[in-house]
Amino acid sequence: MKLCAILVIMDVNAINKALDIVREQIVSAADLHELDALKKQFMNDVVAPASKQIGTLAPEMRSSAGKVLSEAKQQFEEFFTPVKEKLAQVEQSIALESERVDVTAVEQIVPLGARHPLSVLQEDIAEFFRSISWRIAQGPEVDAEWYNFDALNFGVDHPARQMQDTFYLEKANQVLRTHTSPVQVRSMLENGVPLYIACPGKVYRTDELDATHTPVFHQCEGLAIDKDLSMANLKGTIDAFAKKMFGSSAKTRLRPSYFPFTEPSAEMDVWYENKKGGAGWIEWGGCGMVNPNVLKSCGIDPEVYSGFAFGMGLERTLMLRHNIQDMHDIVEGDVRFSRQFGFES
Repeated sequence: MKLCAILVIMDVNAINKALDIVREQIVSAADLHELDALKKQFMNDVVAPASKQIGTLAPEMRSSAGKVLSEAKQQFEEFFTPVKEKLAQVEQSIALESERVDVTAVEQIVPLGARHPLSVLQEDIAEFFRSISWRIAQGPEVDAEWYNFDALNFGVDHPARQMQDTFYLEKANQVLRTHTSPVQVRSMLENGVPLYIACPGKVYRTDELDATHTPVFHQCEGLAIDKDLSMANLKGTIDAFAKKMFGSSAKTRLRPSYFPFTEPSAEMDVWYENKKGGAGWIEWGGCGMVNPNVLKSCGIDPEVYSGFAFGMGLERTLMLRHNIQDMHDIVEGDVRFSRQFGFES
C-alpha cells in the first residue's frame, strides 16, 4: 500500500494515518531487506513531500510544521528500531547455526577421488607380463618418424603417414607416436636379443572423439624375439593374456590380415562369457610374426632369430570387460565413473 500524506497545511491526521499504515507493515516484515525497503518508502512517500511543503508555507507556520514532521520521524524510529534489532538477532542466529561445528562428532573421512580404471588395468597387465618373466618397456611419446614408421617397414607412401592419421610436429621428422611399436624398436636396438617385453602406453591419432574413438588413447603391445619362436608361441601367449583379462574361460582365434611390421599377420578375436548380449567372439587386436625387414632395421639376423608381436587398445579392453558403451565416459574424468569400479582413494 503506497503511503501518502496530503499536507497542504501540514495535516497531522494525514501523517498519523501514514504512520499507522507503515507500522503494520513493519511488524509483518519478514527480514531486514524488506524492513529497509519500508523505511525507504516512508522517507520517499511521506518525509520528502512534507519537507518540500514546509518550504512553501508562510514563515510563521514553518516552525510548527517542522515540529510536526520531526515528531513523525521520531515515532517512526521508535517502532522501527526495535523490529530491526529483533530481525537482526534472528538472522544472526540463523547464520551462526549454519556455521556451527560439532567438535564432539566423529570425523567423517570423505574420499577425495577415485583411481581411474585405465590405471588399474595397466597395473593388471604389467603384473601378468612380469609373472611370465617379461619386462615392461617405456619410451617417449614424441618420437622420430624413423622409429614410428621407417624401422617398422612402413613404405614412404603408406596411408598411416598422412596428416589425417598422424600428428606431425613442426620440428622435422618428429611425430606424436601413433602406436607403442617405437618402444619395441628402441628396445631391440638398446638391449639386443633374446627379448621379451610388453609396452603399455599412451598413443595419438587424428581421430574425432565419439562413442568408440578418441585422439588420445592407450595401447599395450607385446614383443618376443628369440630362436625358434613360432605362431604357436604367439597363440599360447595371447590365450594366457586373454584369460587374465576376461576370465578363465576366455580364448582367442586368429584371422588372416596384413600389417607392415608382421608377416604373417592376423586379426585377433577373443571369446568370453560376459560379452554384451551373451558369450561370443569380438575383435580385440592385431598380431603376427615380426617381419624380417623390421629385424634387419634393428640389427638382428632374421636367419637366426624370429619373433612375434601383438597389440590391443586398453580403452577397448576396458569397454569389452565392463560393457562400457561410450568412450566419453572413459575420457571425461567424472569421478562417479571411476567409483563404480571400486577404485576409491
